[in-house]
Amino acid sequence: MARCAVLILAGGSGSRVGSDIPKQYLNLGGVPVIRRTVEVFLSHPAIDLIQVVIGAEDSERCGEALAGLGLPAPVTGGATRQNSGMRGLEALETAEPDYVLIHDAARPFVDHGTIDRVVRALEQASAVLPAVPVADTLKRGAGSPAIVTATVDRQDMWRAQTPQGFRFTEILSAHRATTGLELTDDTAVAEHAGMTVSLVPGAEDNFKITTQEDLRRAERMAAAMTGETRIGTGFDVHAFGEGDKVILCGVEIPHDQALEGHSDADVALHAVTDALLGAIAEGDIGSHFPPSDPQWRGAPSRLFLEHAAALVTGRGGSIGNIDLTIICEAPKVGPHRDAMRQSLSEILKIEAGRVSVKATTTEKLGFTGRGEGIAAQAAVTVRLP
Repeated sequence: MARCAVLILAGGSGSRVGSDIPKQYLNLGGVPVIRRTVEVFLSHPAIDLIQVVIGAEDSERCGEALAGLGLPAPVTGGATRQNSGMRGLEALETAEPDYVLIHDAARPFVDHGTIDRVVRALEQASAVLPAVPVADTLKRGAGSPAIVTATVDRQDMWRAQTPQGFRFTEILSAHRATTGLELTDDTAVAEHAGMTVSLVPGAEDNFKITTQEDLRRAERMAAAMTGETRIGTGFDVHAFGEGDKVILCGVEIPHDQALEGHSDADVALHAVTDALLGAIAEGDIGSHFPPSDPQWRGAPSRLFLEHAAALVTGRGGSIGNIDLTIICEAPKVGPHRDAMRQSLSEILKIEAGRVSVKATTTEKLGFTGRGEGIAAQAAVTVRLP
C-alpha cells in the first residue's frame, strides 16, 4: 500500500485577520486552528506521517498548540510559501513517502471526503488539485477607484483549495527546479515543471481563513460544534500601600502608591481569573493559588489567568469575550486602556476585539472614592462542548 505523508504549511503571519497572533494559532471553539487542521489528517486512515512547517518565531506557539499529538519536530519555513514547501518536502525525504498532500494550516474544516478524493486520484495522476467551480460572475477591474474593464467568462474556472496531492519524488524535483520563482501554490510549481494537474471536487466549507470575515465564519462553524455558553463573573479588591506604580492587566502604570497583595496584586487580572473559574465551576483564585503558599509571593498574575484559561481549553471550551471594569479615583486608566486590552488578548490568545476594559469612579464614595484602593469586576462568556 502506498505511503502517504502530509505537509502542513503554517508559516503565515495572518496580518489580514488583524491579529497579533498568527491566524493558525487563534482558538476556534477552544481549539487552535492548526490543531483542528492536524487532527483531521491524524484521524484519516490513509495518512502515515504529518510534517508541520512553521514561521521562524512560532516554535513555542506551535509546541503549545500541538502538544500531545506525537508529531515530528516542526520545520522552520523560508521567506516565501514556495521556500517553506521545499523545506518541508526535504524534511520528508528520508521517510520516502509515495504520496504527499500539501495543506494550508488555516483550512481547519477540510473533510475526509476531500482527502479521499485526492488520495484516490493519485493512483492515476502525478498531481491533484481539489477545487470548486466558480459560481459568481467574474469581472476584471482597473484604476482607483476601480472600474469594470471586462466580464470574464467563468466557464471552466475553478477556485483552488488544499490539500494538493502529488507523487512525492516528482513534486520535490519540481520544487528544486523552480527555486527562486515566486509561485502561488504547489500545483503552480507542478505546472511550471511540466506536470499535468488533475482536478477533483473540493468542498465549500474547506475555505482558508484569511480575513476577519473568514475568521467570523470559522467561529460560527466552530460554535455550531459546541453546545453550551456559560457566563462567569469575578470581583476583587486591593488596598494601596507604599510604592511607585500599580499593575493592571499586566501593564505597569506609574503612581504614587502601589497595590498590596501576596502576588503582584494585579486586581484586574484577579477579577478576570475568578470570572473564568466561575464560568466553569472551578472554585476561585484562592483555591488554586492559596495566599498562604510562599511560591506565589510576588508572582505575576498572568500565571493565574493562564491557568484559568488552560482549564477552559482543557475541557474543549473557548473564551467568547471579556468585559472588565476597573473602579478607582486614580491612577487614570484611559491612557493605558489599549495596552491593557492588548495584554489580555495576548495572555488569553483571543482577538483584542473580544476584550473590553472600562474604568469608572464611585463619585468619591466608599473606599475607592477615598483613594484607599482599587476594585475590579469582570464578566466573561465561555463556550463548552
